[in-house]
Amino acid sequence: MSARTMMLPALTTLAAVLTVGCGSEDQLRRVEQEVGDLKVEVFKLRQVVEEGNKKAQADQQAAAEARGQDRRFQADLQESLRQVQETTRVMNNRLTSLPKAGTRPSIDAQPAVAAAAAEDERAFNAAVLDYNRGNYPLASEGLDHFLTTYPQSPKRPDALFFLGLCHYNLRAFDKAQLAFDRIIKEHAASPQFLPAKLKRAQCLLKLGLKPAAVKAFRELVDGFSGSAEARTAQQELSDLGL
Repeated sequence: MSARTMMLPALTTLAAVLTVGCGSEDQLRRVEQEVGDLKVEVFKLRQVVEEGNKKAQADQQAAAEARGQDRRFQADLQESLRQVQETTRVMNNRLTSLPKAGTRPSIDAQPAVAAAAAEDERAFNAAVLDYNRGNYPLASEGLDHFLTTYPQSPKRPDALFFLGLCHYNLRAFDKAQLAFDRIIKEHAASPQFLPAKLKRAQCLLKLGLKPAAVKAFRELVDGFSGSAEARTAQQELSDLGL
């Protein structure tokens, strides 16, 4: 029986008593009982309404969280894809730098320079291999050694970027930010410039520096529209409700 149906007898009795007057104590007690029952039904109905409102709010919150998780998944997927592409680019550069079949080094080439270049290549490749295997502590150690030993290497921006990724994956976001900052300040013409700006902004967000992170994301969106980094930055802003 619905609350409305149960309230009708009480209302009818109350109306009748008010019309003819309270002729007896029995009628008065009956009215009081009906009024008490009416209050109980009103209280129950109010509870039902409140529970319905809470359930609706919980459903809305769950839907919003699901949308947020989906956006974060898409952003993480794009970042993983970008890292794979970056690793592929580095490997392609290695293949391009190898001497072609049938060619010989110049007679005038200096053996010492060639040996240094070979050492440079081996040290960098070994660190990248450790990174690809997920051994980030060992990879970061190798990259630090590479940057110290070969400060003039053309692979320096790549090494800094992989170093930043190592720290990022180890959740050492402060150290990761420093590596990406070095690329932005020292290698603005490098292909790693935009990826470094994006990762730096993500580091700021992970460090709880939301205003600075928002500013960095907007710099990418406004200054480099159309780039993959700008699209990821826009997604990050959307996840923040901006």
